[in-house]
Amino acid sequence: MCATTQRPLFMCSIVPLYYQETVMITSYGAKLLLFISLSFEGGKELLVGTVMAAPKVPLLTFNNGHKIPAFGLGTWKSKPGEVTQAVKDAIACGYRHIDCALVYQNEPEVGDAIKAKIADGTVTREDLFITSKLWNTFHSKSLVIPTLRETLTNLGLEYLDLYLIHWPMGYKEGGGLFPADENSKTLYSDVDYVDTWPELEKAVEMGLVRSLGISNFNKHQTERILEVAKILPVTNQVECHPYLNQKKLIEWSKTKNILITAYSPLGSPDRPWAKPDDPLLMDDPKLVAIAEKYKKTPAQILIKYQLQRGTIVIPKSVTKSRIESNIQVLDFDLTDEDTKTIDSFDCNGRVCHLDWVKDHPHYPFHDEF
Repeated sequence: MCATTQRPLFMCSIVPLYYQETVMITSYGAKLLLFISLSFEGGKELLVGTVMAAPKVPLLTFNNGHKIPAFGLGTWKSKPGEVTQAVKDAIACGYRHIDCALVYQNEPEVGDAIKAKIADGTVTREDLFITSKLWNTFHSKSLVIPTLRETLTNLGLEYLDLYLIHWPMGYKEGGGLFPADENSKTLYSDVDYVDTWPELEKAVEMGLVRSLGISNFNKHQTERILEVAKILPVTNQVECHPYLNQKKLIEWSKTKNILITAYSPLGSPDRPWAKPDDPLLMDDPKLVAIAEKYKKTPAQILIKYQLQRGTIVIPKSVTKSRIESNIQVLDFDLTDEDTKTIDSFDCNGRVCHLDWVKDHPHYPFHDEF
């Protein structure tokens, strides 16, 4: 594309000096090359710059007709001092879907980034898709709407695009986010998540939320929600990566028109409870070989794997180069053979198991899926 215009250049705000500006934009791989030629009276200057072409992330459609970008930024484990810049960087390079939660304790910083990128004209609120989650200590009916309003205040928003029940397990209320006894044993509440759901539906009716979902629910627990729901869950956000590919849950959820959102798609190597001898997904030799074949990073292969399955994927990073790299996955497709190879990694390798609360009546991971 090439365009030429003449503009007045004001020197010292007194005498206008006209110059001719020629702008040429051409594509080169995933980048746009920007050439600006300025022809002044008596001289000429050529400026050459490079800007990244913002990838056009595919949209998936929920069972209520709303659409969600299939690729987003996860913010779990992103520290308050790092997450504002990470979200700014993500929005700047094309991310439009940001996944948050009250329990991550960084929502105000995420909100600062959203506010900044709206203020500088990069996006409008309507361009963004923002998710948050109701934490385990707020399952009682009287706490749902006040907790949602706290999240909205933290994020500086009037509504959420998606609100999830974070886990089916309720924790004791009024004792902090992680209530525990003198032996550090988590304390539970007797609130049933089925009784929590109608309060989320009220949030939709109030205009505070556009879509509702669940997170870390198994098949049986999802069925219990479906039995009482007037507003159906649109997604179930679960741990999902090749070591835990969730094939059965994905296939069953499709029959209920519920999309799966994959958290920890890179295997969550920075999880707080990781052990030194735990296998690292991104170091798997078969995955590394596939990445080398496509001249991509292992992370890019893992993200593309989820997108090709029709799964929403939300990798987390606070490193600008990785944030930019992770979204550059729309210029290639995995072959069926390579997808089958990645599928074969499955070993029920759950890393976000929360086995310290496995005696909770609503612990989700006793069932097969």
